[in-house]
Amino acid sequence: MKCRLVALALLAASIPCLAQDAAETDGDKYKVLLDNPCVRVLEYRDEPGQKTHQHHHPAFVLYALGPFERIIHLPDGKAITRSFKAGDVIWSPAQTHIGENVGSTPTHALVVESKPSRKELPECIGQ
Repeated sequence: MKCRLVALALLAASIPCLAQDAAETDGDKYKVLLDNPCVRVLEYRDEPGQKTHQHHHPAFVLYALGPFERIIHLPDGKAITRSFKAGDVIWSPAQTHIGENVGSTPTHALVVESKPSRKELPECIGQ
């Protein structure tokens, strides 16, 4: 019985790591603009009141193309409210979340996801 509880706890703890790719869970909102061995660039759009499914991003930079307000719901129950103006830029460590547009304007942003670093990345030069 004890082994089963430990196994269940380990499985529950790994669920955020198994969260799906944003472009797969919310293909109606994310558009892949570039995907190479160095970075992936996504364009994100949604309307007021819309929510994403739970998904995962590696470490990323977000560039706001317009003003918007969101709540980011984390798997541990924590919620983060963020407001952006056009031109705002943030960096975020890797995270699993659900995003919700709680403002009165559409969300329009570019998300640049980092890829694991390599010693040399000649395939990224000129891309």
